Amino acid sequence: MLVLLPPSEGKASSGRGAPLKPESLSLPGLATARAAVLDELVELCAADEDKAREVLGLSEGLRGEIAKNAELRTAGTRPAGEIYTGVLYDALDLASLDAPAKRRAARSLLVFSGLWGAVAITDRIPSYRCSMGVKLPGLGALGAHWRAPMAEVLPEAAGKGLVLDLRSSAYAAAWKPKGELAGRTASVRVLHAPTRKVVSHFNKATKGRIVRSLLASGTAPQGPAELVEALRELGYVVEVEAPEGAGKVWTLDVLVDEVHG
Repeated sequence: MLVLLPPSEGKASSGRGAPLKPESLSLPGLATARAAVLDELVELCAADEDKAREVLGLSEGLRGEIAKNAELRTAGTRPAGEIYTGVLYDALDLASLDAPAKRRAARSLLVFSGLWGAVAITDRIPSYRCSMGVKLPGLGALGAHWRAPMAEVLPEAAGKGLVLDLRSSAYAAAWKPKGELAGRTASVRVLHAPTRKVVSHFNKATKGRIVRSLLASGTAPQGPAELVEALRELGYVVEVEAPEGAGKVWTLDVLVDEVHG
């Protein structure tokens, strides 16, 4: 099973680990595209804070993020699973998983990123600020920048098993599974049961809880139909929209009344 996660806007500090080693990151097929984003982002943030703040869409209160980006090559690093914070990652709570569940997480979780494309949670990265919605002056829109390299790399990373897609729309636009792979991909929405609407906090927290439940239980569904059964056995209320034809992903709606801790 491959689980695709969005990043978080807020991130933990870089820590005191060794500086970034780009060659050590997972999915080496993304190396050239990563280097292009890293080079332009560092140069932009080191040269002109005001322009960088405009390009990155940051408020005046987040000006410090620009200096952080300018030092990406020399900043300390820590595992991506520790860098990403926020509602989804709080609910996932990787640090409190037992050893077998942590090994499953290391094998199966990929976090999408405007800067890195996608990283495993064990990849050591510095803290940064660069969303997929950014349009860099040289490279252009990052969503478009990542599409071709992602199309080369992600199908191999997905292997022959289930792909559980929990990304937000901006990150989902960077790579869409096609053909046979789409048929074994399940995209999950979390809906507030009484209103059938997406509520941001419910959505993020429940997605984190879903991943944690699957990792902790050791459940290994082989496809979308098996995933539906597994989630229902774990206590989730799931409605399914099977694909209408070849090359379409499954859509799973998880209904919640409230988010439990």
